[in-house]
Amino acid sequence: MLQGIPSIRVFNTLTRRKEEFQPWEPGVVKMYVCGPTVYDETHLGHIRTYVAFDAIKRYLEFRGNTVLHVQNITDIDDKIINRAREEGRSWKEIADTYTKSYLEVIKQLGITPLISPRVTEHINDIIEFINKLVEKGAAYASNGSVYFDVTSYPWYGELSGRLSRESWRQEEEVLKEKKNPFDFALWKKAKPGEPFWESPWGPGRPGWHIECSAMATRYLGDKIDIHGGGQDLIFPHHENERAQSEKALDTRPWVKYWLHTGMLTIKGEKMSKSLGNIITAKELLAKHKPGVIRTWVLSAHYRSQLEFREELMEQAEAVHRKIIMALEDIKRLLKEGHQDFRMGEDEINAVRKIVEIRMDFHRALSDDFNTSAALSKVLEAVSIYNKHAFSKSPLPIAVCVNSFLSEADKVFGFTVGEEKAPAVSDTGIVKSLVELLIEVRRKLREEKRYDLADYIRSSLENLGIILMDKGLETKYYFKKE
Repeated sequence: MLQGIPSIRVFNTLTRRKEEFQPWEPGVVKMYVCGPTVYDETHLGHIRTYVAFDAIKRYLEFRGNTVLHVQNITDIDDKIINRAREEGRSWKEIADTYTKSYLEVIKQLGITPLISPRVTEHINDIIEFINKLVEKGAAYASNGSVYFDVTSYPWYGELSGRLSRESWRQEEEVLKEKKNPFDFALWKKAKPGEPFWESPWGPGRPGWHIECSAMATRYLGDKIDIHGGGQDLIFPHHENERAQSEKALDTRPWVKYWLHTGMLTIKGEKMSKSLGNIITAKELLAKHKPGVIRTWVLSAHYRSQLEFREELMEQAEAVHRKIIMALEDIKRLLKEGHQDFRMGEDEINAVRKIVEIRMDFHRALSDDFNTSAALSKVLEAVSIYNKHAFSKSPLPIAVCVNSFLSEADKVFGFTVGEEKAPAVSDTGIVKSLVELLIEVRRKLREEKRYDLADYIRSSLENLGIILMDKGLETKYYFKKE
């Protein structure tokens, strides 16, 4: 498909190095991404991870793979039970409310997993998985609960880099029930007033880590290509998943490539309830288009820290608008179809440059899905188009840029959630009014009153009238569906 593009390389958290990406089955990528625990609204930290892995999926698909993307929903957990108590509601009502909200959010953002399995729909799968571990002597029952024996798995700690046993300690509240302080719960004995399911060990509910192992195996089989999530999940969640899955399935490695997104900060601080700086996805979607949010998330490499500030969202909005306006102008130009019969040297060089930019774009994404570098190439191509949009021979450049931006849009999702602008009649009086506003806007720009100039541009855009600037020169066209 793409001659000269290198093979995809990914950074594997387990090996701490970049490796050539080769799925277990050529052409089929099995990807499991840890989804939300639905006790509250989906927030920006979640969105950072979900958009990043959606872009990874989209690029893998562009490169000719079928991607089986599973992203779970944890709908029974201590946090859900505690929230229900606080609000005097049932745990199921809490889980259903925030599950619905989460699904609405990812749909708006153009994220479409193959399936979003809920834990409570897979209790039997989880019990069977635990049974395998008990039968192999890797898990033991204690006082109605079941724990994984970490000493049964010699490679524990490799994924997180925690190699001392003291650093493995977890679930301190049940130390007296465990053989070792670092063993973790697979099945939790029911407490009075809590939801429960029947099991061979008595009434209870699943532990957090076993849920993902059971559901991933149910839908993707015994070997997974990519397992993803935020860096905060590496320990204990993914460490425990790896241990229990490789023991139960008698396979190593269970996951070929572990990928993790970096931290999200707000004004330099980690987002947390204690700091009171939680921003929900719905709040952000109320202020910014889905394509703008995707542009902001993908402006940073998925493994790097992503900062949220309104100024950065405004920058993402400006970048997104620039790309969308170029796409709209190209669409108009291609529809008009005024064929050029001669290209000047500048246009020939521009076409050659766009071909180089396209190759650089794919090299960036092939190098551990570097969306930040790839986005810079998109903007470079848009700038070339804008420079030549006023020339006598813009069509060849428009054709090349359109082809490239269409590819980029498949990965970045710039057009996700874009509403169709109303068609505007290009009658003489409307044209006269538009040209008058453009002249007013030109004077405002000369006086550096950019806020009012931008207001005129965005207002006209909302009416389906698109402006294209080159210096103080402006051309316009009416968007027609």
